[in-house]
Amino acid sequence: MARVLLFFFLFFPVWAGAQVFKTGQYGVQYIATEKSYRTTVKKDSAKQMIELKQLMPGIIYSLRYAGKDNFVQQPFYPTNTNTTFLRLPAAKALQKVQYELYEKGLGLKIFDAYRPYSVTVKFWELIKDERYVANPSKGSGHNRGLAVDLTIIDLKTGAELDMGTGFDHFTDTAHHSFTQLSPTVLQNRKLLKEVMLKYGFNLFETEWWHYYWPNYRNYEVLDLDFKKLKKLTN
Repeated sequence: MARVLLFFFLFFPVWAGAQVFKTGQYGVQYIATEKSYRTTVKKDSAKQMIELKQLMPGIIYSLRYAGKDNFVQQPFYPTNTNTTFLRLPAAKALQKVQYELYEKGLGLKIFDAYRPYSVTVKFWELIKDERYVANPSKGSGHNRGLAVDLTIIDLKTGAELDMGTGFDHFTDTAHHSFTQLSPTVLQNRKLLKEVMLKYGFNLFETEWWHYYWPNYRNYEVLDLDFKKLKKLTN
């Protein structure tokens, strides 16, 4: 029996557990199958991806990469995409953000959260500028289900609070450190920043809308499409 096992591991060294990752052209290992995703979640339940409306029914989506209202003016997600996801700890933290804002008559609008790795590759091949898009040799927080692009809305009117620029506005005006803005804009940005930091998110200095959860559990890069993830999270 021992000889049989030795033969197996010598000639078939990549066993079921090691089949979790694929390696892309930029050298990043990523998860691309439902089975591989389930394997990682079974080992660590915090790696579950949560559809945000399942946790926060009142949250508003404006998923910019499912349409043309973005910096490249073309869709990168299927145009009927109406779901988005974060890892369990990040989603629960965002739920706390939503609750606190709700008490002020405010809510959250999501521009983007989980982003399949293949979309990051497309961004890079089109732009190739790390000021605007993630380098696929690293993978991004969005690919790991840790990053969220968002703003605050007034629940009575549905209107976005004035943040000085729109989403995907890549000038220094969008930076957190930029202060040549009206008192209202500065106060609105401060409100978003303070509530996000309060519940454990980190800010991205050059984009007022972008926050991310710490990668303390070594969350993997994912390349699962939205339909697959929705089925896995139901």
